[in-house]
Amino acid sequence: MDLKTQEIINLAKKSSTDFIVGTRNSIKLLDYNGKVLSIKTFKTPAFFIGFIYKFFRPSKAKRSYLHAKHLLSKGIGTPNPVGYLENQNSFQLLDSYYICEHLEANYIFKDLFPLPLKISEPILKQFAQFCFKMHENGIEFLDHSPGNTLIKKIDETNFEFYLVDLNRMKFHNTKMSISDRMKNICRITPGLPFIEIISKEYARVANLPEKEVFDLLHKHSSEFFKKFDNKKKLKKYLKFK
Repeated sequence: MDLKTQEIINLAKKSSTDFIVGTRNSIKLLDYNGKVLSIKTFKTPAFFIGFIYKFFRPSKAKRSYLHAKHLLSKGIGTPNPVGYLENQNSFQLLDSYYICEHLEANYIFKDLFPLPLKISEPILKQFAQFCFKMHENGIEFLDHSPGNTLIKKIDETNFEFYLVDLNRMKFHNTKMSISDRMKNICRITPGLPFIEIISKEYARVANLPEKEVFDLLHKHSSEFFKKFDNKKKLKKYLKFK
């Protein structure tokens, strides 16, 4: 930990603005030396998990910082990392913080769902290219959900993509299979039009048969959303039991 990181956290506790307030984590915004910073707070975990984080596994804050550095080294977009801070006692990790520059995005990926395809299609094609580049670099984003990709409009025809919520990632030293690649993006393709557009463009840039890519993405997407719906039904049933 450096003094700059500690100073940012201290200032955030006094004069920041709430951006996202969640039950487990929260994000605050802070003006600091002419830049807007995003400070994500990870609350104190249960004792056993905190013990694991202190002695055996990097914290979510540290992983977020290291993963952001790795993404940028591979040319994959994410808000610029600034630092992280961990509070600990003798036995466990307590609260921790990840700091990055705040990114003003035009869309979050889930904002594309209700848009007409004539607007979303060029974005989806460029998103497929972004995913291909990510996978070619051996990066598997385990939290690749519709809320974790920010989209910035560069001009009328070009868009940039930035990953957030980075603590869960896997880095491969060997080439990812096409099935693993499609499974990695299946959570972000809720309907057939999205599956068709993304799979077709991914197949084009990967030089793969369109039908093979479509079938795999459709299969993994269907399986994921079936499980998701079953979990929702079970939670609803248990809630009113």
